[in-house]
Amino acid sequence: MKEAYYYEVKENDCVQCHLCPHECIIKPDGIGRCSVRKNTGGKLFSLNYGEITGYAFDPIEKKPLYHFYPGRPIFSFGTFGCNFSCDFCQNWHIAQANPNTQRVTIDQMMNTIKSSDENLGVAYTYNEPTIFYEFMFDLSKAVHEAGYKNVVVSNGYIMQEPLEALLPYIDAYNIDLKAFNDTFYKELCKGKRSPVMETIKRVHGKAHMEITLLLIDGENTNVEELEDMFKWISDIDKDIPIHLSRYHPANRMTNPPTEIQTLLTTQAIAKKYLNYVYLGNVFKMDDNTYCPHCGAEVISRRGYNCKSMLVGSKCHVCSSRLPVIDA
Repeated sequence: MKEAYYYEVKENDCVQCHLCPHECIIKPDGIGRCSVRKNTGGKLFSLNYGEITGYAFDPIEKKPLYHFYPGRPIFSFGTFGCNFSCDFCQNWHIAQANPNTQRVTIDQMMNTIKSSDENLGVAYTYNEPTIFYEFMFDLSKAVHEAGYKNVVVSNGYIMQEPLEALLPYIDAYNIDLKAFNDTFYKELCKGKRSPVMETIKRVHGKAHMEITLLLIDGENTNVEELEDMFKWISDIDKDIPIHLSRYHPANRMTNPPTEIQTLLTTQAIAKKYLNYVYLGNVFKMDDNTYCPHCGAEVISRRGYNCKSMLVGSKCHVCSSRLPVIDA
């Protein structure tokens, strides 16, 4: 076990975790809401440090990140646990269960990262990276020093101090903004919306950022709320890419899959405010990138096969600089 980085000792050997906005007060031998931070002898320890449940060299588009080194593979891994408990969790078997793990060291991870000449770096993903913060932080420093890229795929539920400490080592974020109402977060995710919004504001300008919204008919598809969400994002930066992803039944939620028309309607609303709106978890939909200035196709995608026509992050037709980090 690894001693946690953000906590304080309270009375009667209790500890209070300050990693995420739950700020759990944990009694001796107790475990936080994330299921991976334990009070042992009046100290807080991480139970998933170096305990990975899966890894792969994935296309960067699978994170999803469409404007960050298109077409490159990235070493991706996860551990177990989560600080949310979403009824619709797509990775519930590692986020909300007790999966088998493989213990690894920082050196072993670095050897794997360096084993592929095409590898872009590391993506902390599959389950919520915030709750394996200590391992992510230690590894991200080594990755950064070795000249590779660090990518975080997160629900954004993290306190400001640990986020600010991590950001100097992170090159890109994909953040889930699950809805734009507090009831959805409270009842379906067991969390709060405002800390996620704060994370988005703090990450912007310090790392490349894209946002994912998993659409669930009747749960987070209110047109007025969607309008408010897209307006809010555009006020930060209308060039932030957003991925509108199709829900499928998972974990405790049995609602039918999101209607295709819902995605198309939401995409049309989003395009009134944002320059780059993509559809996910649905086949045979146009997810190419187009120059907002001249309309030219600048990145072509067929599944995870990707071809960039950018010239130094500029449109190959009108030479406008686009918000894409390209090789």
